[in-house]
Amino acid sequence: MGILETTKRYVTDFMDGVGRNGKRDKLAGMSAGTYVRTPAPELNALYAENRIIQNVVDIPAEDMTRNWFTLRCDNDELSRNIMSKLANLNAKDAFKRMMMYERIQGDGFISLGVTQPSMFDLKQQMPDKVKSVDYLHAFSSYKVSEFIMNEDVFDIHYGKLDSLVIDRSSKHMVSKVQGNAAVHTSRLLHARTRWLEGEVQGQSLIEAMNDVFKVFDTTLWSIGQILYDYTFKVYKSKDIDGMNSRDKQELSMLMDFMFRTEALALIANDEELTKQVTNISGIDQLIDFVWDVMSASARMPKTVLKGQESGTIAGAQYDVMNYYARIAADQENVMKPLLERLIRLIMQSEEFNVDPESLEWEIKFNPLWQVDSKTDAEIRKLIAETDQIYIVNGVHTVDEVRNARFGQFGLTEENKYSGDSANLDDIARKVYKGFLDGKA
Repeated sequence: MGILETTKRYVTDFMDGVGRNGKRDKLAGMSAGTYVRTPAPELNALYAENRIIQNVVDIPAEDMTRNWFTLRCDNDELSRNIMSKLANLNAKDAFKRMMMYERIQGDGFISLGVTQPSMFDLKQQMPDKVKSVDYLHAFSSYKVSEFIMNEDVFDIHYGKLDSLVIDRSSKHMVSKVQGNAAVHTSRLLHARTRWLEGEVQGQSLIEAMNDVFKVFDTTLWSIGQILYDYTFKVYKSKDIDGMNSRDKQELSMLMDFMFRTEALALIANDEELTKQVTNISGIDQLIDFVWDVMSASARMPKTVLKGQESGTIAGAQYDVMNYYARIAADQENVMKPLLERLIRLIMQSEEFNVDPESLEWEIKFNPLWQVDSKTDAEIRKLIAETDQIYIVNGVHTVDEVRNARFGQFGLTEENKYSGDSANLDDIARKVYKGFLDGKA
């Protein structure tokens, strides 16, 4: 009853058994295997249980929509009304979720809930003019059971979806519609940035970074084991040899309980108790390597991955600037066409009854980033010195410099340099050129 029994366990991680250039070795062989798409529920589970994966997915989607956009239009009242309509539709959150789903599953969608003048079927193309746009719902390819894509390379719509078969059933309540339904893509907004020729679905970013996430998970597990066994005590005694297994187990438990902390050890003269520390020399370089690979794969700086304050840049953080440049490019290439299509639909609806072609309008995304206070002060100092050179040499007058820098409202918070108004490289070149002009 009181006997302690031991059980031997052999614990492995995902790297176990990977011999050089063997069947499971993806490093030395680099042979292309059969591409098997990861099931949608598994991708959702990976996202749900790993905070780093959530950062890789969520942060770019949040950055793309965080500062939203300004609708520039000849008719200011129309512009305000449309922005108010988008706010009522909760469009900002819908686009953020669409981009999150695109990174998780490979495809992100927004369903356009509209009221039409007459009865209609979802598989029919949506007309240009509807009575009203009522709701926007974001969803992923997890809800799609079949993709029907145009694969004719000589068709203008090559590579685009013709229609989808969507599961409209509800698992937890009685739904008006049970089973699958064909939906024309004109009733959807579709975002897809990673697509392999011959595939009908986009590729999940989680799937593409699968090996990187495994290495990171193994790194975390290994560091946890190192920390757990970082220090341990070694007890030496001549009486150990004469003890049986049961006595050794009881002594080990007792010693472990008594000397787990820095407690006083009472031992004989011929006994010895020492503390051993795990050598972790060089482990920081290994961890940095894992972070570097993670950063390169996600195309996100390590500081952003680790949770740096969104939209703030300190000093010459060129990697963060490049990251925001990529986000701005995605805004223009991925989000802008979808937003323009939605705004056109809203304008042409009976609720507004405006022809989009009858006026000048454009979407202007708001600046993504601004420098921190210290860097902002340094930039202002450099520009002020340049302005002083211009004034002394008669290039500009004091009033011209004042109006150029501060406008009619003087120094306000809006004068703080942002990602659209101040590129640090350009500023440095202008300051240097101004200095040379002043010396001439």
